[in-house]
Amino acid sequence: MTNEEKRIQLRKYKFFATGLFLLMAAVFITTTLLLKHESWPWLGYVKAFSEAAMVGALADWFAVTALFHYPLGIRIPHTNLIENSKQRIGDNLGNFVVDNFLTAENIRPYIGRLNIAQYIADWLQKPQHKKLLQDEISHWLRKIITELDDAFIADLIARKGKELIHTLNINLLLSNGITYLVEKGAQEKVVGFIAGKLKTYITENESLVKDRVKQESSMLIPGFVDNLIAKKITSGLARYFEEIEQNQQHKVRQDIQQQLLQLAEDIKVKTEWYDELRLLREDLLSSAKTDAMAADIWRSIKDSLLEGLDDEHSGLKLYMIKTIDDLANTFQSDEAIIDKINNWIRYNAYKAIMKHRHKAGDLISNTVGNWQGRDLSEKLELEVGKDLQFIRVNGTIVGGLVGLLIYVLSHWLL
Repeated sequence: MTNEEKRIQLRKYKFFATGLFLLMAAVFITTTLLLKHESWPWLGYVKAFSEAAMVGALADWFAVTALFHYPLGIRIPHTNLIENSKQRIGDNLGNFVVDNFLTAENIRPYIGRLNIAQYIADWLQKPQHKKLLQDEISHWLRKIITELDDAFIADLIARKGKELIHTLNINLLLSNGITYLVEKGAQEKVVGFIAGKLKTYITENESLVKDRVKQESSMLIPGFVDNLIAKKITSGLARYFEEIEQNQQHKVRQDIQQQLLQLAEDIKVKTEWYDELRLLREDLLSSAKTDAMAADIWRSIKDSLLEGLDDEHSGLKLYMIKTIDDLANTFQSDEAIIDKINNWIRYNAYKAIMKHRHKAGDLISNTVGNWQGRDLSEKLELEVGKDLQFIRVNGTIVGGLVGLLIYVLSHWLL
């Protein structure tokens, strides 16, 4: 119900209570005049009832009106109580709410029934909510990424990169890296690939070998001999590289492995390698190159993220969807996680409410205290004024009945 509807209703009941008073006044005047000219005994009873009813109506009108206004505008002490006592009302109301509602006995049962994890699970199970969450995450990620200061981020990457490079022992890192790759057999694939390619190249280019043999051969040697030599060289080299390709234990492979291990050891201990890598590190740490690389890195990352957020089928979007699905399934089926989350929320909610419950009282007290007295009085009158008009009505009727009873008793006993 709106405030305007409440005003109309209050006005209607005020008219009703006032009309009843005016009716009693009219009855009293009428019976008084009639009794001067007529001797009807029953009129005395009616007059007594109406007279007492007027007194009761006026008394209760004064009591009700004194709560919200000065009766007839006269500043009688202890009237207009709401407006004059608003701060005390606010304090009492705040204390009442805190002492009777925000107690451990009242709060604990409600907190114990909280099941936030189930609510989240049910919410996330709905496709429209998943899409809403995905769109919101994408929106805020895009907003954050586009509003970031590119120069600041690039400078941050550059500074952190310089710190990392400066603290790294590049010799040890490179040496250990080569050793690790050799131990994992990474060079085997490379050697096999190169050997296979060389075998294929030699086999397919036998004519080039023949031409080269003829150029280096003496004019006294017949051509068929040169061709025979070229063929032997070609087939020999092809078989040799084929053996390297297929035989994992081939001596060449073992020699390459030993050379790589020796290289790793040299990088770790030899001065010339230390000097070379130191120069490389200093070159990397030069401001212009590092800043340029950092700017390129951030630009690449930023472009990739924005493209991923725009493409519904990108890896980023698919990962986002999978994460939301996993989260929903976790909240739906993982009892341990559900209990842990609910217990954590219940504990902290209960703790926070009990710790700050007096602030609710302060909020009510300050809010009521900061209202204009006239506004508070009007608000309360709109809420309870209708019911208070029945006090006036009841006062009129009860007052009349009491006056009638007194009249009757006085005639019977005297």
